[in-house]
Amino acid sequence: MELFELIKSRRSIRKYQDRQIPLEDMEKIIEAGTYAPNAGGGQRSIIVGLRNAEIIGKLGRLNVAHFDRSRLSGRYVSKEQPSIIDDPTMTSGFYGAPAVCAVFAMKDFLYSVADAFCCAENMVLMAKDLGISSCIIARAEETFDNKTGAALMKDWNIPENYIARCFVLLGYCDGPYPESKPRKSHRAKIIE
Repeated sequence: MELFELIKSRRSIRKYQDRQIPLEDMEKIIEAGTYAPNAGGGQRSIIVGLRNAEIIGKLGRLNVAHFDRSRLSGRYVSKEQPSIIDDPTMTSGFYGAPAVCAVFAMKDFLYSVADAFCCAENMVLMAKDLGISSCIIARAEETFDNKTGAALMKDWNIPENYIARCFVLLGYCDGPYPESKPRKSHRAKIIE
C-alpha cells in the first residue's frame, strides 16, 4: 500500500478478535519503532512487547484504574469502536488486544514523550501495513506507578530512570473496520 493511503486508512481499533498476531510480525512492528525519529539520534526509548494474556490483563486493568474523566475535552469517541470515554463500565484500557507493546523513555529527558510517541506512530503504521489492527493508548505513567507496575519494570530490566509513556495495542479487528471520520477544515494552515 502506498504510504499516504496507509496513513489515511489506519484507524484506532478498540475491539479485538481472540487471535494472537504472529511473533515475526510483532518483531517487525517493534523494529519499526526503533527506527522512529528521536531527539538528537539518541535512541533512548525502550519497547517491551507483550503476548502474555495474564500480564496484558493485569496492565489493562491498571491502565483504567486511575482514569481521570475530569480532564477530557470530549465525551464521545466512537459508536463502532467505543473507548473507556464512551463506556465507563469497561474494565481494561487494552480492550482485549492479544498483544501490547509498552514504550518506555527517560524520565527527566526533555523530549521523552515526543520520542516515545514517534515510536508508537511508526509501530501502528507498520502494523497497518502487515494487516494488523492497532491503537495507541496513553496513561502509561499511571499504569506503572504502583507496586505491580514497578515490579514488572524491574523484571523487564527497565532502568530506574525510565518511565512508561504509552502503549501500542495489536491484534485483529473484531467486526467491520471503521470508516474515516471527515477531517475538520480548520486544522491545517500554510503561511507564506
